[in-house]
Amino acid sequence: MKMRNSITFKVFGEYALFTDPITKIGGEKSTLMIPTYQALKGICESIYWKPSIIWYVDKVKVLNKIQTEAKGIRTLKYSKDSKGPNDLSEYLYLKDASYIVQCHFEFNYNRPELSCDFNENKHYFIAKRSLEKGGRRDIFLGARECQGYVAPCGFDDEESYYKGMGEMEFGLMYHSLSYPDENGKNLLITKFWYPKMINGVIEFCRPDDCPKEVEIRKMTAKVFNDNNFSGTNEAGLLDGFNEEEVSYELDKLSL
Repeated sequence: MKMRNSITFKVFGEYALFTDPITKIGGEKSTLMIPTYQALKGICESIYWKPSIIWYVDKVKVLNKIQTEAKGIRTLKYSKDSKGPNDLSEYLYLKDASYIVQCHFEFNYNRPELSCDFNENKHYFIAKRSLEKGGRRDIFLGARECQGYVAPCGFDDEESYYKGMGEMEFGLMYHSLSYPDENGKNLLITKFWYPKMINGVIEFCRPDDCPKEVEIRKMTAKVFNDNNFSGTNEAGLLDGFNEEEVSYELDKLSL
């Protein structure tokens, strides 16, 4: 079901690296075969984010065939006993990555001090305009070296390579990180789930519904006040905003 405050966009790039956590330890990263919830959420936040809202990824459509490419990477050596400044590692990337993402935002009720910024119409207007301009910050697909690009579209505008191929399961996989300002606890928590792709579409569960989680460490949420938070009052954000027009558009989305 499409939420009334949702946006849908296409994100694509030449390469993607959604790192499998198991491969990080040895220094040679290997990508997961599908994008993680956290990576897509990060893209949403690069398009537009304020601490008064939380982005939730509803579903993603895998447009292109899943294929990988290995690359030799010159990484820095950190051991004093190493000869030379660099080492050669091999990273495994996804090639020609392209996805359609549907997501929506909700107010962060764990931050009651920001309730003055709980204006759905304004946030939707800014998010939509930011998406049309390609995002407010750089877009990347899992890793900083994998430059990505976003553009608004409909979820059914393009067909998946996997349309008509039925179900594909990927086993236990990393889902996301849950931060203190989102879970209401002074903890950083890693979430895991069992993704299933049906005809190229993956529907994500909410972080609270993940079947497995691991507490990483204690952590406190950043404090926002008048000195470091402007909300939708930031200069230029609401240029061209019309409350009635945006409210009417949101009402149409909810039908």
